[in-house]
Amino acid sequence: MDVDVVGRVLSTLPAEDDHPYRTGPWRPQTAEWRADELTVVGEIPADLDGVYLRNTENPVHPALERYHPFDGDGMVHVIGFRDGKAFYRNKFVRTDGFLLEAEAGKPLWAGIAERPAKSPRADGWGARGRMKDASSTDVVVHAGVALTSFYQCGDLYRLDPLTLETLGKAEWGGEFPYGCGVSAHTKVDPRTGELLFFNYGTDEPYMHYGVVGADDRLSHYVDIALPGPRLPHDMAFTENYAILNDCPMFWDPELMAKGRYAARFHPELPLRLGVIPRKGTEVRWFEAAPTYVLHWVNAYEEGDEIVLDGFFQDDPEPRDSGDGGYYQRMFRFLALDRMQTRLHRWRLNLVTGQCREERLTDSITEFGVLNSAYGGLGYRYAYAATGVEGWFLFDGLVRHDLRTGAEDRFRLPAGVYGSEPAMAPRSGSSAEDDGYVVTLTTDMNDDRSECLIFDAARIADGPIARIKLPERVSSGTHATWAAGDTIPGWRAADSPAQALRL
Repeated sequence: MDVDVVGRVLSTLPAEDDHPYRTGPWRPQTAEWRADELTVVGEIPADLDGVYLRNTENPVHPALERYHPFDGDGMVHVIGFRDGKAFYRNKFVRTDGFLLEAEAGKPLWAGIAERPAKSPRADGWGARGRMKDASSTDVVVHAGVALTSFYQCGDLYRLDPLTLETLGKAEWGGEFPYGCGVSAHTKVDPRTGELLFFNYGTDEPYMHYGVVGADDRLSHYVDIALPGPRLPHDMAFTENYAILNDCPMFWDPELMAKGRYAARFHPELPLRLGVIPRKGTEVRWFEAAPTYVLHWVNAYEEGDEIVLDGFFQDDPEPRDSGDGGYYQRMFRFLALDRMQTRLHRWRLNLVTGQCREERLTDSITEFGVLNSAYGGLGYRYAYAATGVEGWFLFDGLVRHDLRTGAEDRFRLPAGVYGSEPAMAPRSGSSAEDDGYVVTLTTDMNDDRSECLIFDAARIADGPIARIKLPERVSSGTHATWAAGDTIPGWRAADSPAQALRL
């Protein structure tokens, strides 16, 4: 392995930290690495061609009062595959908030679980305001550039998908909605090259929806009127429509009036699903059983219906049973087993206006992904993570066959935790599951991390290759895959690693 530390960030976190989402599998990193010629157990397939990008919440400074794992600073990891070889890089996202706190040597904004009024600075980002734009939640690749985003809206930061150098903020021809920002979970349509997005906030109309063209310029942006401030987290799209949502879990209005932002579930209200033509202005709302949906998997058109798949929460606001310690009780809203997240299907009939829904499996999974070539189209397979009881950690993978209901499972060894997977189609593939599933692990037993590669059609067989990384990677949230032919300069040198040094 050819390895160098190319950067290091000064952390002010306490030496004797006891926060479970800043220690153990969530221990943050301070070093930025360059690693080529990575050590491989097994063999990297020669037809695996592209990059796996993963964003992580990686705190540098302590919280003002109460740290939430989504507050951490964005650090992106990339593993590139070409010609049976792999390289690795990781870098902090140089957001405005990150740079200002680095200069101050301390936190300057309140986190998700803290009152905005506690922020030392009166400015900031986020749907509620006075937050740091950590850009640590999601990552996608659009127009050849990686874009990182923050959970509760903010700027989109542009990164070179190979070197991870921060290239500034998305501008979209000067039309970026800086006042509202953009939510995590922008969607890229591989057929049109368009990026679809939404944002939300505490002022009317409370939501907006937009489209950015393959030329990286804003082409459509409209108001989406909601009954009040809401907390949508994800969206979906089909060939002709975008699907937004108004879930009955949102900030308590009475607490908001007192400057506190605590989400409450309102089971007396329905889940509302909004269908809008991709370049349209009018939303058609469908009502469904009350729940909160953190993540959708896919949507597609079938006759008069839009079929929408996502993870239904049986218990969006888990009761504090008194079991476990303070932190486990405080963050019970993050544990898949507490929220009871199961793959679910909604059928929205565009003729009758009715919504039919069904549970697709009794298995508790979340963070579902698919072969992105089938985004917005009819599909069969979803790849999802299983969770550790009581904690926000992943302990395995499931391949859901949505046609037969069959499930192909792989369980990680005890003490080893995974990441959101990505499905990487094999170069020249012709079938939906003809490719590989890629994920990173955090191994607490051997204090290391590996990148695992699975045959997408045979998850239960275990990884066909394990690639050793130079340092144990912190746990985190979202990841993506980008094929090599979508990345500028991918074939500019004998190997991507050489291209990185040019």
